[in-house]
Amino acid sequence: MTDRIEVAATELRPLLEEFIVWARTNEPDIAPELVGPAVLWHRLAFSDDAGIWKADTLRELLLERMPTVVDDPDAAADGLIQALEAYLTFLSQTGRMHQRADSFDRLRSELLALEDDFVDAMEDLIDSDSPSGAEGDDDEEIADLGDFELFADELAELDTIRLRPDAELADAARAVPLLAKARDLALWVGPSRQVGEESLLTDAEVEEALSVVGLPRPSAAGPLAQAVPQLWNIWNLAVDLEFLEPGDDDTVSVRADTADWPFDDDEDVLDAWALGLQSVDYADPELPDEDLTLVLTGLTRGVLVRLLLAGGSLELANLRADLEAAATDLDELGPDAWAAATSVYGDPLAPVIDWLVGYGMAVVSGTSLVLTPLGVDGVVHLIDDADIEVDARPAIDSMNALDLLALSADLPEEEADAELAAWMELRDPAKAASELLDAATADPADALIRVQAASVVGALGEAATPAWKAALSEPSLRPYAATHLTQLGVADAPEPTQDDTHWLILDMWTISAGLGRSEFVSSLRDIGPDLLNNLLEVVWKIPHAHVEELLDLISQVHPDKQVAKAAKRALFKTRSATGH
Repeated sequence: MTDRIEVAATELRPLLEEFIVWARTNEPDIAPELVGPAVLWHRLAFSDDAGIWKADTLRELLLERMPTVVDDPDAAADGLIQALEAYLTFLSQTGRMHQRADSFDRLRSELLALEDDFVDAMEDLIDSDSPSGAEGDDDEEIADLGDFELFADELAELDTIRLRPDAELADAARAVPLLAKARDLALWVGPSRQVGEESLLTDAEVEEALSVVGLPRPSAAGPLAQAVPQLWNIWNLAVDLEFLEPGDDDTVSVRADTADWPFDDDEDVLDAWALGLQSVDYADPELPDEDLTLVLTGLTRGVLVRLLLAGGSLELANLRADLEAAATDLDELGPDAWAAATSVYGDPLAPVIDWLVGYGMAVVSGTSLVLTPLGVDGVVHLIDDADIEVDARPAIDSMNALDLLALSADLPEEEADAELAAWMELRDPAKAASELLDAATADPADALIRVQAASVVGALGEAATPAWKAALSEPSLRPYAATHLTQLGVADAPEPTQDDTHWLILDMWTISAGLGRSEFVSSLRDIGPDLLNNLLEVVWKIPHAHVEELLDLISQVHPDKQVAKAAKRALFKTRSATGH
């Protein structure tokens, strides 16, 4: 087999070199070197004649052979289909395609139909080759008590988690005690403070710092700096929050805007709070024995994920027992670590609870620990950082129309309908129509949001009439407004024009193109070449945000050469008219 491969590769080399030269002039945007393995395996598996290509062999070549031989699946996913399409074009235009081969149009159509499946196959290869999927990695990784991966299946099965609006969360973050302590500590540090190598601060400075953040001075036989872990946790939090920044020559300085905390802008507040979110790890117990401390690594995250899975609240006794059992299962030193934490803190969860309450993520209610809305949002952030799927959405009562439309675009139809129905229950139909159409104008280039809004408002009937009338003055919505007002029989409604109809068509093409090339080609075929050619003669005049890229795409992917040429002519006209 090796000899046969070498012979075939040698015979194909002149043809491939000619193709590369041809591509530099005719297809400069492709990567012609990608076709080598595909052409070689086509020769080996399907035809000794390099010019005989059949559509029914492309599936096996691309989806069965190529995944076993590609060296760079990422590059192949990005460009092999386009490069192979160019290669077939090269064979056809230079007379090298054999008369017994399938037509170029059929081969091209099959390539486009296989593109999504081929990309999926390459992505599967990328995933299997990634470090997280490498053989033996699972054995080398040691989970800790806060490893969210252990709960991935349970998290995926959770009911939808509803997140409160940013304004509410920002107000809660402004009141977080630990943020205020970190700010005060940073301001005490000042514009430039020398720090030591073994201990950042002298004992005298430690006493001052303790007073600033409201911590008691411990009675310690040795250096005071070694007996104040809570102070160093707040110090590290101040660094995480970017209130403090290290300087040159062993100095540390307060950042200029630290005194402005709590900030006025909600987004700035939440960005700062999120910077300090990783500080939950500081709450894990610190024990005199380093090995025992390691056993309880992740305890705080373990608390958070269990609270979320339980709906946000757990009896402390049950939570404590569950985590003690988890520590025992995790490591043979688990019982010793739990006993040591009990000896040091009285309750192994004491430092965890103190920090979570101090960071605004939890409250103690009677005998239970309860996540706050800020805490729910924080756990969702942490889970997302761990690349684990969880269904989290804005609360229905906090979603504006644009939030609703953007969310619905990513949901299955039934779920999107349910979100919409729940949202509509909270609003008067006329007001809802106005809000939805206003949201559709936020980005005139977003055809999907526009079509969604028009579809929803169209179902509201006469209640939407005032909103439709107001939308007549918006160029991107006028085609929809004119159409629906006419359907409603509104007396003074303008009749939809041909330009309106063409705008609607361009919106639908834009959405179709976003679904993938094969989906786009299929939608164009449904129109038929004659009608499509007629449309191409006129749609180039429409001032639609995507008209140029749509015409360019049609010229590239449509299997009918006449249609492709018509699209190129239309593209030239619109570019000439707009000066692009």
